[in-house]
Amino acid sequence: MVGLLAALASCSPQPEALTTPCGLVVDGSGSGAATRQGFDSEAKLKSSLIGFLRDQKCGSLDYAPITRASQTSTCREDRVDLDPPHNATTDQESLRNKARGAAASRALAELACARTQNGSDVWGALARIGESVPSADAGAKLLVVSDFDQADPEFALSRASISTEGARKKVIDSLVDKRGLPGIKGMDVYPVGFGMQYNAKPSAYKDFESFWLEAIEGRAKAHVHNDYR
Repeated sequence: MVGLLAALASCSPQPEALTTPCGLVVDGSGSGAATRQGFDSEAKLKSSLIGFLRDQKCGSLDYAPITRASQTSTCREDRVDLDPPHNATTDQESLRNKARGAAASRALAELACARTQNGSDVWGALARIGESVPSADAGAKLLVVSDFDQADPEFALSRASISTEGARKKVIDSLVDKRGLPGIKGMDVYPVGFGMQYNAKPSAYKDFESFWLEAIEGRAKAHVHNDYR
């Protein structure tokens, strides 16, 4: 009987391999607090990550924090394999669910660390995740849990003039000249919490959104999606 069951299991169709490389960027700045003025980054992370991993068929997950200097931050979590090795009799979906749970735990650890290094260097975090996630040729997907309010020791977007296309171009030119482009070309970027600080300022939000679309899609050549926003 045991041999028969093993034979039947070995003949059962196996789930399709999960091969999509994925990345997670989490915002540790003060604006991500669970307050009336904050966008509650922890709640956004908990509500979006597992669904994102399933929807995008993520086979691995890399991490990057948003801090005052994201590229040099000491907050680091190792890549998680979301499609662990298995054999013909393995409950593969159970293994995958455990891996997703482990990935979620590491995401919360990354967020907790980022909150000890307060700041909002979104540009640097995009550059860092671009260095970690495998090539966009494999269809890489990035979940970015942040309001995208760039505010690091050298540059604060709130103080920049971005009300016209020309003004936005100058600001982006300056960022690219000083820090280069994040290596996310061809990747799919899914923001969560984007622009929530502008929920009472629709005209300011429009300029803010235009800035980031021009920076991410126009310059970095990635693709922005609103599935989880």
